[in-house]
Amino acid sequence: MNAPMNPLDAHKATMNAALNRQKSAHLRDGPPSLEKRIDWLNRSIDLLIGHQAEIAKAVNADFGSRSPEATALTDVAGSIGPLKFARENVAKWMRPQRRKTTPAILGLFGAKATVQYQPKGVVGVISPWNFPVNLTFAPLAGIFAAGNRAMIKPSEYTPATSDLLKAMFAKAFDEEEVAVFVGGPEVGQAFSGLAFDHLVFTGATSVARHVMRAASENLVPITLELGGKSPVILSRGADLATAAARIMNGKTLNAGQICLAPDYVLAPQEDVEAFVAEAKAAVGRYFPTLKDNPDYTALVAQRHYDRVKSYIDDARAKGARVVEINPAGEDLSQQEHRKIAPTLILDPTDDMKVMQEEIFGPVLPVKSYRTVDEAVDYVNAHDRPLALYWFGTDEAEKDRVLARTTSGGVTVNDVIFHVAQEELPFGGIGPAGMGAYHGHDGFLEFSHKKAVFQQLKKDIAPMLGLRPPYGEAIRKYLAGQIKR
Repeated sequence: MNAPMNPLDAHKATMNAALNRQKSAHLRDGPPSLEKRIDWLNRSIDLLIGHQAEIAKAVNADFGSRSPEATALTDVAGSIGPLKFARENVAKWMRPQRRKTTPAILGLFGAKATVQYQPKGVVGVISPWNFPVNLTFAPLAGIFAAGNRAMIKPSEYTPATSDLLKAMFAKAFDEEEVAVFVGGPEVGQAFSGLAFDHLVFTGATSVARHVMRAASENLVPITLELGGKSPVILSRGADLATAAARIMNGKTLNAGQICLAPDYVLAPQEDVEAFVAEAKAAVGRYFPTLKDNPDYTALVAQRHYDRVKSYIDDARAKGARVVEINPAGEDLSQQEHRKIAPTLILDPTDDMKVMQEEIFGPVLPVKSYRTVDEAVDYVNAHDRPLALYWFGTDEAEKDRVLARTTSGGVTVNDVIFHVAQEELPFGGIGPAGMGAYHGHDGFLEFSHKKAVFQQLKKDIAPMLGLRPPYGEAIRKYLAGQIKR
């Protein structure tokens, strides 16, 4: 009798079968037409529109407390936008691109050089828990526009939403087009080892190392959307009231559970107290209460709540000044959900956990600086972040900061908003990720860029002396090429 298959192998066998069906369908049907790609995009939009109430309910159940408006903004509308943008532009993106021939004289005689954009085939998507719907559907805009099929592994930390996603896609797509697999880490481990034609992972840098290692076994090209400690540099002369309002809005959106959330602030030493006052005022306007306020999101799980609380406790124990912004003075130690008040950590030092790890919660360290070069040096002494934010009016300083720092993206005089620009690539660098998508860059990321050269019908190589036996003609040609 054969021994029973272990769970990892069983999951992998099931998913491999689905992958093989999708690859076979891709070969059978060939590159999908423009109409088919638009159909896939439209079906995705219709799913989001038709299930917005169920999405809000599922996400709220997973988080314990997250407002339907926040989910509608970030997960529903935030997904429809990229899908519609792709739908409007895919016809243009699909066209072959003409390139110049080398040497140029070949083009004069009728030779052609083009780049053709082919679908890669089947793209795997490992989506995270913080925006479980958006970070599933937003990559699909580029994946479908490029003509690929998709297999999806949503997060086990948001099980209600993951189950809903599986049911939603099953209503609108055949498994030869989209297949969804739910489950815990063992499912994710098996999924990341499949021989996809491309793999997208959004999540923690620590997990990304395992995903990339598994993908390397099959030489699967990979897009990693990670995170890191995205800094805010407040310039001297910045409008502190506006800056604090925008920074705290970004920090409290989804309770800071955003890869692009501002992770720490670098402020001129003389402006720190004013910034604290403005931050308190901004939070008070947004959230007069916290405990039972549906607009203020809870942390997704107890382990994340405990982790963020430990950062606060560690900073306090090591001498930081901790400012809890709790407008109604509520007792959050006794609550139904896992809410943490927006908290500023003043005078943090590098030995504190809050300055060593991505926070992913409503906690914001504020460090002072004497010169902007000191602030830039601090940023450059650490891993390159997913985003950098600069607030101010000094254009020369802004240009210097942007030139001397390297980050995945930048928003000037606000936070996070560059991710909403479909004409801009979204991606990280170094530990913050690799590859980029959104808009045209997403189409390119999920396409194979095939070089095609069409030679002249008339064979002119003998005329130019480019074939043996070599003589004076090729020596003249080479003399023209081998020079500055």
